[in-house]
Amino acid sequence: MPELPEVELVAKSLDRLVSGQTILFAELIRERLAPQTPPGEFAARLDNSTVNSVTRRGKYILFDLSNGQTLLVHLRMSGRFMLLPLERDLPKFSHAVFYLPEEMRLVFSDQRHFGFMKIVRTPELSRSNEIAILAPEPFSDDFSPEYFKSALKASNRSVKEFLLDQTKVAGLGNIYAAEALFLARINPQTRS
Repeated sequence: MPELPEVELVAKSLDRLVSGQTILFAELIRERLAPQTPPGEFAARLDNSTVNSVTRRGKYILFDLSNGQTLLVHLRMSGRFMLLPLERDLPKFSHAVFYLPEEMRLVFSDQRHFGFMKIVRTPELSRSNEIAILAPEPFSDDFSPEYFKSALKASNRSVKEFLLDQTKVAGLGNIYAAEALFLARINPQTRS
């Protein structure tokens, strides 16, 4: 499962590849990828919009679009993006396709079918359920030793469960939590 550093790398790479590109046409192949948006509406809300930028919040990739909307994407376990020319066949587990100029496509594939997409009006992004619950970013000014200590004191869960809770620490997952606790010589079952 990608964690904050991997998602940051994907977002920066996508920003470099597709910022300034226009989504000529969007196609939702697997409806459950964007459960709140039927395929026709998915296409209508994204067609002919230009990608202003691609950023990240927690483990969510955020495509800021020129039409005042943001596409939220969570890769989950096996989601990935590929930039492919039109003449190439779509990969086996393609769930969404974004047709770009110069006969290129941005393809989202997901072998395990756990990926997630949602279209949100950009002014409402911070209030969307997925973003509103996220804790401060670990490298932000809001994530201070005081914040961390206070959040730990307020929890009775194991320290590993606490670290995995995205409402306490945004972006941290199993691998990095386990490694951090190992390096700090803290038993993962220790109460927060």
